[in-house]
Amino acid sequence: MNTAKKPVNIVDVDYARTGGSVNTDAMGMREMQQRVFAKRDAQHLLVKAPPASGKSRALMFVALDKLYNQGRNKVIVAVPERSIGASFSSTKLTEHGFFADWEVKPEHNLCDPGSSQGKVGAFIDFLNGPDAVLVCTHATLRFAFEKVAPDAFNGTVLAIDEFHHVSADIEASRLGALLRDVMTGSDVHIVAMTGSYFRGDSVPVLAAEDEAQFTPVTFNYYDQLNGYKNLHSLGIGHHFYQGRYTDAISEVFDLDKKTIIHIPNVNSGESTKDKIEEVGFIIDSIGHVMSTDPDTGIIAIRRKDTGATLRLADLVDDTDQKARADTLHYLSSTASKDPDAVDVIVALGMAKEGFDWPFAEHALTVGYRASLTEVIQIIGRVTRDSPGKEHAQFTNLIAEPDASQTEVKVSVNNMLKAITASLLMEQVLAQNFEFKTKRTGDDEATPPGVIKIKGFKEPSTERVKQIVETDLNDLKATILQDETFAKAAASSVDPETTNKVLIPKIIRERYPDLDESQVEELRQQVVVDSVIKNGEVREVGDKRFIKMSDKFVNIDDININLIDSVNPFQRAFEVISKSVTPSVLRIISDSITATRVQVTEDEALAAWPKIQQWAKVNGRRPNVRSEDPTEKRYAEVVLFLQRKKQERDAAAAARSAQTADES
Repeated sequence: MNTAKKPVNIVDVDYARTGGSVNTDAMGMREMQQRVFAKRDAQHLLVKAPPASGKSRALMFVALDKLYNQGRNKVIVAVPERSIGASFSSTKLTEHGFFADWEVKPEHNLCDPGSSQGKVGAFIDFLNGPDAVLVCTHATLRFAFEKVAPDAFNGTVLAIDEFHHVSADIEASRLGALLRDVMTGSDVHIVAMTGSYFRGDSVPVLAAEDEAQFTPVTFNYYDQLNGYKNLHSLGIGHHFYQGRYTDAISEVFDLDKKTIIHIPNVNSGESTKDKIEEVGFIIDSIGHVMSTDPDTGIIAIRRKDTGATLRLADLVDDTDQKARADTLHYLSSTASKDPDAVDVIVALGMAKEGFDWPFAEHALTVGYRASLTEVIQIIGRVTRDSPGKEHAQFTNLIAEPDASQTEVKVSVNNMLKAITASLLMEQVLAQNFEFKTKRTGDDEATPPGVIKIKGFKEPSTERVKQIVETDLNDLKATILQDETFAKAAASSVDPETTNKVLIPKIIRERYPDLDESQVEELRQQVVVDSVIKNGEVREVGDKRFIKMSDKFVNIDDININLIDSVNPFQRAFEVISKSVTPSVLRIISDSITATRVQVTEDEALAAWPKIQQWAKVNGRRPNVRSEDPTEKRYAEVVLFLQRKKQERDAAAAARSAQTADES
């Protein structure tokens, strides 16, 4: 029988299955679509919502209202790749109660085969013709921008799907700059849609002043998944291997689960450099090939363990483009509706955004993914609601650091980054709370979704409120991706140092316009939100308790000082420490120590009262050779302070000597 191990999950989230996010109203709109439609009069809309929440239909509702009721005469929908264009094909919305249907004439579907540049003529003909709706790729839109003046978009609605592809970095993507030109040079209405909660992994999608012109509508992952009818839980975990991943994949490849396997890029360290052979290894781990369907490319494999037939789609082999197109067509037309059509999809650079296989239960991804947007898109492939699917799982197969390798530092860094990416996913996927200050004598019942905290500083300005409402996950991404912070979170740096020194430093760098009181308000919001989302909440009678630092605390009694004493991300590293061998753990620890987080004056000042208390309790100074990481760090701080004192004394002596010489 199948003997796959259960992956070590860093994140486990349960959902209530309320059905709220998939039920429709009298106009055929889901909850997310209702929220977007309520903002339909905005000239520039930015819709952030997870995969499968219905963004494409939300656009149809808004665009048709703009055509019929807001004086617009054309709608242009741009998608990042041709296959996603199918999401915007003609749809009978009146059958579900809406006032008009969405109609795209065949000649205005520019997502059919052919070069993007070759379709510019058809695009320009559309602008000058009588018809209302066109669908094209980002590339076609970009080439068209270069051929027409911005004012050619007067009277149009421009919808950009998968908006995270539009970068403000002009060298990386001309589309971002061109979009800015058309915003300033015409009366265009824009609807931008993204399934990512991050502006971009290296550069922002839009400059801050451009994004300020957009009205945001956010429908978060928790809203979406909690409102499903079938999916009850989601796990995000890791499995570590040594050697080749092809020898280890069977350890977590559960053949009884509908699985998408994303193999590594051929340029990555995890790749064997032969992608076709890697697919062969995966097939061999399942069993023996019985046949390959000549029309669909689906490979029938007899399982070694049970003898049952497993159907696999290979999206890696691109030697025969027609054969791959046939497989993709089969997946979109048949496998998306028939649970028996396919069991496993193996992909490289495909089957991510816009790919719809609702029966997928397990995303098994080999190698560290640097892009947070890519990770959330991969997870989105398995979080679609489907009858019989109670649990969705994302497993990242990661290479363990090996002391014999020359790239130990790179391997350890990749491991830390993969873990911090998972922590960030937890922040996106878990329930959102609103935090308020608990004041003396405040005994009123707390409404659902609100947590009151003693000493908490609520946002006092519109700027801080705006960052909390629309930018908090991006800020957390910046914090967690900061190399110093990741090493501090994984090692022995005091929690109050990470919370009160490192986090404010990153906030100041990201938002130089904030004063110190605003920085502190934002810092508290980040730390409180992270600790609460990472904590396990239990209800006992009419009281709620949250687990922090291995003990349960009554939520009514929590205060900001207690929260600041918790490293919100320590639990993940504790999970990792239990899932690798002691020798690997030692390699990780030694690598972090070798590139030690430098003691700063801010950390030293924050830690000094604790060091004094520690010395009082233990009757001695902390020892730098101690096995206890906290004592070791305290000793490093003492050495830092001694060195600083010596430097000050030496400087004072030099000044005295200079004064004596001058006199």
